[in-house]
Amino acid sequence: MDLQVLRSFQAVAEGRTVTEAAADAHITQPALSRALNRLETEVGAELLQRVGRVLRLTPAGRVFKEYVDAVLDSYDRGRRAVAEVVDPDAGMVSLAFLHTLGTWLVPKLVTGFSHDFPGARFELHQADENGLAQHLLDSSADLIITSKDPAHPLITWRRLLVEPLWLAVPARHRLAQRRRVRLAEVSQDHFIVLKSGYGLRSITETLCRQAGFSPLVAFEGEEVETLRGLVAAGLGVSLIPVSPGAATAPETNPDLPIRYLEVTDVHGARDIGIAWLASRTLPPAPRRFIEHAVRVTAVPEGAEGTGA
Repeated sequence: MDLQVLRSFQAVAEGRTVTEAAADAHITQPALSRALNRLETEVGAELLQRVGRVLRLTPAGRVFKEYVDAVLDSYDRGRRAVAEVVDPDAGMVSLAFLHTLGTWLVPKLVTGFSHDFPGARFELHQADENGLAQHLLDSSADLIITSKDPAHPLITWRRLLVEPLWLAVPARHRLAQRRRVRLAEVSQDHFIVLKSGYGLRSITETLCRQAGFSPLVAFEGEEVETLRGLVAAGLGVSLIPVSPGAATAPETNPDLPIRYLEVTDVHGARDIGIAWLASRTLPPAPRRFIEHAVRVTAVPEGAEGTGA
């Protein structure tokens, strides 16, 4: 059984046309069709059936694909492990992370690691909180950087840092001239939040409950910059993550008339950590990246907290 045929079967099963899969494999479409037919003969069942103009998995095909995915993943990881034995300073780090960490933490970690190990390569994925754990469980990522412990029996999580959360209000808001605020003071304001499934959404709801109210959600977004923009437009307030170490309110973008207020009645912060599958032996590059992330984010001895 040819691994390339399995890859082509996998591609077609995931939505590629036979023509596209054949082009990927650098063979003709009729040649790939014959190869897929031979695969079905070897397996002893019809794996794909035509529905309109596309091929869909049969029940037998769905079962077979699970094993094909596992075989190809194991083979690719084996090749990768051998390559890293041959060249220990190279290797691949497959990393998934929260959207909100793509603006400061992940670039910082990746840049520093690449400086120390210029032969290393990265495969990066963004996801919401729920999707991050799945990246580990289906082996599409070695590591995840997340805002909370996934609390999954198969996943090991290590805290890296604490990220402050500040209350963003429009520049014309009644509290805009303040430096600090109790979250309870905006219990009647409209809140702008991320959609359900994002870690920042659940943390916002938790902090509001701790302050004695449920947030009045006016708008939902998918990016923190969207939250900032809607706050600037005067449509509500929002809890915004801030790079740790900021001892004062974040700098205000002159194009976004926003004021940031420190929250005093609840612990306005979230944990940021790195996680991996407990049962999996990580290749050298991801193991080194964990060590790098822990070292870079370590609070210096004598440092005064995290800024919030």
